Amino acid sequence: MTATIDEKRPNDRPEIVVTAKDRRRALWGSAVGSTIEWYDYFLYGTMATVIFNAQFFPSEDPVVSSLLAFGSFALAFVVRPIGGVIFSHIGDRIGRKKTLVITLTLMGVATMLMGVLPSYAAIGVMAPILLTLLRLVQGLALGGEWGGGLLLAVEYAPENRRGFYGAVPQIGALAGLALGNIVTIAARAVFPEEAFESFGWRIPFLLSGVLLVAGLWIRARVDETPSFRKVRAEGTKQKLPIATVLKHYWREVLISTGAKFVETSTFFIFATFSISYTIGLGYDFGSILAFILVGSALGIGSMLFYGGLSDRIGRKKVFLGGSVAVAIFIFPYLAMLSSGNLWLAGTAIIVSFAVIWPTYGSLIGTVLAENFAPEIRYTGASLGYQLGAAIVGGPAPLIATALLAAFMGSWVPVAIFVALCAVVGFISVAFVKVRHNEQLDV
Repeated sequence: MTATIDEKRPNDRPEIVVTAKDRRRALWGSAVGSTIEWYDYFLYGTMATVIFNAQFFPSEDPVVSSLLAFGSFALAFVVRPIGGVIFSHIGDRIGRKKTLVITLTLMGVATMLMGVLPSYAAIGVMAPILLTLLRLVQGLALGGEWGGGLLLAVEYAPENRRGFYGAVPQIGALAGLALGNIVTIAARAVFPEEAFESFGWRIPFLLSGVLLVAGLWIRARVDETPSFRKVRAEGTKQKLPIATVLKHYWREVLISTGAKFVETSTFFIFATFSISYTIGLGYDFGSILAFILVGSALGIGSMLFYGGLSDRIGRKKVFLGGSVAVAIFIFPYLAMLSSGNLWLAGTAIIVSFAVIWPTYGSLIGTVLAENFAPEIRYTGASLGYQLGAAIVGGPAPLIATALLAAFMGSWVPVAIFVALCAVVGFISVAFVKVRHNEQLDV
């Protein structure tokens, strides 16, 4: 049975009937689609440290190559707000489901094309140009995907379980990271180092085609969200959602952007910069990926736990506690990475993904979604989220690498940068309205 609308109610307010089967399908569609999108997106970050820097951005100075590779990585974040505005407009006007099909397709095709792109040695300067263009397409796609995937879960959630449901699409970040590492580790195990650097690295990108077909099939079985069907039935859709957001919800956008600072900066320090940093210190690449894989897998359970906890004690308490924790943790984290001891470094990586990041990573979507009305929720939540990602998320590995170079390899300035992002996140979320015990659409 699918959700229905009863338009004969006396008060002319449509009643949305949602079954348990509807909710399960929505959660699956949200989780699987999000995982595929992040798998595609994170592959670039992983390969930037070991393949793209040398093969697409060659330089006599390895630091320069890494900076160029991370620069192209960061560019995708610049266009993410643009993608968020474009696709969230479609999502608020036409529907969440249709938008998610478009974004998933764009991401999958761009990733597959990366897998067949010739290197700098083969086609010269066109190689980094084409790679960067495909990276920009990824950024546009993810800019629209996040909000739709989140609302697919949150707008189907029971009132008392929105935190848990909202954590499900967020686990896609860790699941996608873990899946990408599994495939990369497998490719490195199958191919000798020279073969991996020649063509083996392309296989994880080409496998995106299989994931794309699976993701589209699963999302095709999900109905439109109850909140959007209610908006459509009541005729409250906005002609230009972005104009409404900027006029009436600019405070919420600023709060959302600030809240994103802590979540996005720490994730890309943990997931991307740490790989480059530890390899530069002489750690084994495969071992570091394995630690990230373990931490990501454990973090999935932690995110669901924190999401459920927020339904009982409130989002703010969990989010603010996590912001304080990471501001303190980042100093021993970088010290442990710098110790030269593989197991100390591995422990730090596992704790970062399994314990620290999930406290706010699981809640960022629900916190943002609860502060916007349904007719502009896709646009409002996406705009704040993607602006925060563009300002500090994408540039985080680049900033950290530049700080290391400027301060002669000292990790302390990097820790201070992350701690400041945590402070911004803490202050922003302190202004969020408490809505974990209220209806989503009043």
